[in-house]
Amino acid sequence: MKSAWNASHVAPNGTGLMAGAALLVLLAGCSDKPSSETPAAEIRGEPIAPLATKVSDPAAVSSNTSAVAVASAKLKSETRNSEPAFAAASFDILSGYNIEISDELLGPVTNNLAEISARTDALIPPKVKALDKKRVALKGFMLPLKVEGGLVTEMLIMKDQSMCCYGTVPKIHEWVSIKMTEKGVKPLMDQPVTLMGKLHVGEMRENGYLTGIYRMDGEKMAGPEEN
Repeated sequence: MKSAWNASHVAPNGTGLMAGAALLVLLAGCSDKPSSETPAAEIRGEPIAPLATKVSDPAAVSSNTSAVAVASAKLKSETRNSEPAFAAASFDILSGYNIEISDELLGPVTNNLAEISARTDALIPPKVKALDKKRVALKGFMLPLKVEGGLVTEMLIMKDQSMCCYGTVPKIHEWVSIKMTEKGVKPLMDQPVTLMGKLHVGEMRENGYLTGIYRMDGEKMAGPEEN
């Protein structure tokens, strides 16, 4: 039998030596055979399992760890996707085609409105119509139309600064009419800003007159320093 103690276990203060001596006394007092006068106690209960059997199977541990990692990654992904992103909708797309609006289409339209509307919408290419009812981010120049409490609640976003500041007449596909759905935004007319919200593509009319083909339900704005 190997000794359960050796000199390497002796601590500098001697406590190791004392513990080793006590262990030797205990071992010397133990008999190799049980006394015939004292019957062995009945063994009850389940035998203590070896330590190795108490440790989970490495393959199972690895499998469980992988499952936890996958679940954690899925939760993070769902958290990131909980707020839908805004698709890019630049004026390169919205005004990147030729459009000619006849006097008949401009109105006022009093009859055959459905037919006239269909003809107007036919002038808009499919790639632009694909943005209809999509949440987009659009960069341009602001022309305030309505201000409440110092904040702009209705505006036009123009393709070019000259359209809102120097009187150049824009084409009908070079602006977007925006109405903020909640609070207004700070007026910024001399620098490009980015408006985010749901875009609507299709003709808009007031009293039979064509007033635009793009409008947006504005949600928020990013200022120049964020563009």
